Amino acid sequence: MPSMAHEILVDLIKNRPMLAAELLAEALHIALPAYAKARLASIDLTEIQPAEYRADAVVVLLDEEDKPVQVIIVEVQLAEDPRKRFSWPAYVAVSRAIHKCPANLLVLSADPAVAVWCAEPIETGAPGFVLSPCVLHPADVPFVTDPGEAARRPELAVLSVLAHGEGEQGAAIAAAVLPAIQELDDDRARLYYDLVYNSLNTAARRALEELMKGYEYQSDFAKKYVAQGRTEGRTEGRTEGRTQGRAEGRTEEAARNLLTVLRVRGFAVSDHIRERILAETDPERLERWLEKAVVAPSLAALIDEPN
Repeated sequence: MPSMAHEILVDLIKNRPMLAAELLAEALHIALPAYAKARLASIDLTEIQPAEYRADAVVVLLDEEDKPVQVIIVEVQLAEDPRKRFSWPAYVAVSRAIHKCPANLLVLSADPAVAVWCAEPIETGAPGFVLSPCVLHPADVPFVTDPGEAARRPELAVLSVLAHGEGEQGAAIAAAVLPAIQELDDDRARLYYDLVYNSLNTAARRALEELMKGYEYQSDFAKKYVAQGRTEGRTEGRTEGRTQGRAEGRTEEAARNLLTVLRVRGFAVSDHIRERILAETDPERLERWLEKAVVAPSLAALIDEPN
């Protein structure tokens, strides 16, 4: 049975087939023919023994006239499997025959030792027919720290977090991908938020938790930390003797969470703006500011909204 890690990597390709071509061209520097778009094709590569000859994903690159110009067979390999030495050449040969164009094999592997095994040339026995799989090692995955690039290619940005989230740039990658995830449909957003969160080191995860406090979204972990932040806010309010009622506690808590988000995003908050935020008594306005704070391009764009 495929593991969760296996299915996650396959889904990234299925959600955005163009990702397969981008990884070959940009990460592995494999020359590809000119193409206009990419689509998924059937993963059944033979009518005989379909369980044996079934790829994880098959992407077909098409020219402007929808003519296939390249097939990319995508395989996720998390452990060594000697049977692949026999099935992978069949995948390439059959895909080439079905789509009548060149075919290539892209293998994704999270384990360095397994990646080395996958990259070993496969001798087929036919003179000159040696298959050298294109293997994507985690170190080959681009670092996506630009929010604009993450918005254009969210699956690549999520893959970047999976590969580098525990490193020094984990927080920067997460900060770039969060605004992009907001624009996706609910199901993908839930999955990608959880993947990002679980791929970060402790420091980066804490920074992400701060960003998520006070921000209502779909993912389970986001709801968990929003609820936690509100509980801490109420507790702090009682400790400091604030007894002005539930509504006042809500606005104070939201104001503190907003200042935290602005601090994590690196905005320089002047004393005037800080006082304005702390003096705001409309809880709905504070909630709107909290939601906008995650993606606002500037402090002025956040605060200077019409009354």
